[in-house]
Amino acid sequence: MVNTDQHDFGKARPHRVVILGAGYAGMSAAVQLAVRVRGREDVLVTVVNAQERFTERLRLHMSATGQSLAELSIAEMLESTSARFVPGRVAAVDADAKAVRLDDGRVLPYDTLVYGLGGVADTAAVPGADDHAYTLSSAQDADRLHDRLSRLGSGTVVVAGSGLTGIESAAEIAEQFPGLNVVLLGRTAPGAAMNPRARAYLRTALDRLSVQVRVGVDVVKVLSDTVELADGETATADVVLWTSGTRGLPLAADAGLTVDALGRIVTDSTLRSVSHPDVYAIGDAAAIRQKYGVMHGTCQGGMPTGVHAALSIVRVLRGKRPKPFRFGYYHTPVSLGRGDGVVQFTHPDDSPRRICLTGSLAAKYKETVTAAPWPTYARMAKLPAAGAFWPRGGRFTRTRKPQ
Repeated sequence: MVNTDQHDFGKARPHRVVILGAGYAGMSAAVQLAVRVRGREDVLVTVVNAQERFTERLRLHMSATGQSLAELSIAEMLESTSARFVPGRVAAVDADAKAVRLDDGRVLPYDTLVYGLGGVADTAAVPGADDHAYTLSSAQDADRLHDRLSRLGSGTVVVAGSGLTGIESAAEIAEQFPGLNVVLLGRTAPGAAMNPRARAYLRTALDRLSVQVRVGVDVVKVLSDTVELADGETATADVVLWTSGTRGLPLAADAGLTVDALGRIVTDSTLRSVSHPDVYAIGDAAAIRQKYGVMHGTCQGGMPTGVHAALSIVRVLRGKRPKPFRFGYYHTPVSLGRGDGVVQFTHPDDSPRRICLTGSLAAKYKETVTAAPWPTYARMAKLPAAGAFWPRGGRFTRTRKPQ
């Protein structure tokens, strides 16, 4: 049997870091770490992702309406770093054996794991949603929805969930398919967390797009042509798009990692798993607690978690302790079709400030934000320190040291 702890020529094997997922957080971790350890023979960085093309999750509502997106190659981005890219779908993680198994049978052992597989639509929460509703959890999901919408001609599209994904999807579908009747259902009013001016503008824009908004409703069952509500009412639907909540993939819980009620890996202050400290959890896959509460999944917060995990791994490799992660929100940009939008600027705890942008200026701002990650990775590949700056949240995230 080959001794996997040694190279054939007798040198000690390198420290193996495996990064699962090359989304916004995973790519941030991969580029930061691989550039910082480039030239070191004692560290091997491997990035695993189901497909070679980078998925712009911020644009999936655009893909779902047939709009073409740029071809962004994960392999090409990593060429200038020391990372090895392995295309493949993760089938299981063995946290005790420290190994990842892919669906084609390949096994990747690790010393440190960065888990960034993200979240998916929580279709298990309501009967029938998994069988009858479309989601925007992946590029393939968006393509399937577009295929259905393009063949519909006329009819009703029900968007279940009045959060940001639901708002953007409803607006995009209404604008790109004006012959369809779009209904947005939710427990709360669209933009409920925004200030009054931003919230009013958002509602006016949805009215302009003829999106019917029904608030204060709970979906209790999804059928092939109907959505049943908790109050006994129903909504006819030719297509149902489920945007009401996300949860982590079952892989983490199956691996024995401690997860929260939504399947997200529970981390300590440094982003390490509380049950398996050799595992870092980042982005939507992690339940990261800050002073103001558990972070919600966004690109603005996800990318810093990836960078922080990379910096922490470098510190540990140097014999130092990782530092606590701190993050404060700064905006909530929402597109309302291609030429309109709302940007709510926020306090670090995500509560709304008085300042907001609306209209075409907000649309341009949102597009700038949406397009920013890929060139940011390119800058980090040349100058990794360029990605190590983000709002730490000030007093909103500062905690007292124990006496």
